[in-house]
Amino acid sequence: MTSRCTRRLMLGLLAAAIVFPFVAGSASAQAPLGCPFQSPVAAPDPQNPNLGQLKLWLREYRCTRYDAELAQKLAEARAWIAQRAGQVTNPAVVLDIDETSLSNWAQMYRNDFGYIPGGGCDRDVATACGQRAWELSAEAVAIEPTLQLFNAARELSVAVFFVTGRTDGPLERTSTAENLRKAGYRDWSGLYLRPASTRGRPVAEYKSETRAGIEAAGYRIIANIGDQDSDLANGHAEKAFKLPNPFYYIP
Repeated sequence: MTSRCTRRLMLGLLAAAIVFPFVAGSASAQAPLGCPFQSPVAAPDPQNPNLGQLKLWLREYRCTRYDAELAQKLAEARAWIAQRAGQVTNPAVVLDIDETSLSNWAQMYRNDFGYIPGGGCDRDVATACGQRAWELSAEAVAIEPTLQLFNAARELSVAVFFVTGRTDGPLERTSTAENLRKAGYRDWSGLYLRPASTRGRPVAEYKSETRAGIEAAGYRIIANIGDQDSDLANGHAEKAFKLPNPFYYIP
């Protein structure tokens, strides 16, 4: 990783530590990789940041508090959808995929929070896992409260669209759709991956333009749910719900 990337990761992790101060909580019933986390971690010092300490803090946060905060925000979104669904014509919900509908924690933990675009991703959890290979493996698991929200929305005849920053391509599209189905998502109304033509532009522009296109097709987007500010920026939704994700940042 270049020094620039390292600095950006450290700043992102430090910001996360400030926004999400650690509070002890119970681990999830089925502990993810690296959990339970037994050793206490000192609060990060914004005046003297240390990348190793920040990564330990992230792991502690994931093992103790993340699931509860995620479920709380998704419960708010689900209640809003239930309230609004019968009040508008052609209601729709937009969901991001990574860290919103599917969890990539297994890959993040293996890579020690580093971004590795290329390389393989076999079943040896002691080795690194390349981003593209991970996405093509279709092994990400569902974020359960999101899957429950998805099913509740479909029962209310709300159309659900997935809008992801994953790069579009025949293999990527097939693998992403397969992963969603394996994780339990069925009967969505649209799956949008980022076209190569938008490379170099902010993700927020591509996502908001996609939502505008959904609206132009006659839908009323009552909720837009994502884990990055760039998932939610620039409007084209009645209400936006930001899920916690201190693990990485996408501008």
